Amino acid sequence: MDLTTPAVRVRPAAADDAPALADFAQRLFHETFAADNRPADMAAYEADTFSAERQAAEIADPDGLVLLATLGESWVGYAHLGAGTPPAGVPTPAVEVRRFYVDPAWHGRGVAASLMTAVQHAAAARGARALWLGVWERNARAIAFYAKWGFTDVGTQPFRLGDDLQTDRVMTRAL
Repeated sequence: MDLTTPAVRVRPAAADDAPALADFAQRLFHETFAADNRPADMAAYEADTFSAERQAAEIADPDGLVLLATLGESWVGYAHLGAGTPPAGVPTPAVEVRRFYVDPAWHGRGVAASLMTAVQHAAAARGARALWLGVWERNARAIAFYAKWGFTDVGTQPFRLGDDLQTDRVMTRAL
């Protein structure tokens, strides 16, 4: 099996990407979390978060940025960055990594590294001193990935998935 990764291209999402991004993002979220959550909670969150209209609004938001990682014509990952007031323990100015997903078929093959590098460059270009994110306390793989990239745990915040109030770890790293 060839495990080399061809050149990953990371580009800002465009308005006409919104319908495909809605499907792609919903699929990756579902594959990541469905086994550990109630179907009704997943369905409620996915319906609210991954509509084409919501993706179009996020792409158009001047305070945000959606990055798509591609290999040829295939989408292999994406990240959504946003502005706002970070929680305590996060240096400012900071950019939030609201979503960061790589297609499971591409885990461990360099896609995440290319995407995270692009995230860091984009945040620095916006004048950020730090990145921060919330990651589900039960997502050990993601927590380990972020720690490998220099993120440290600075606390918790609530995250609502449907009717289930969960706990996210808040992690940050300097740029």
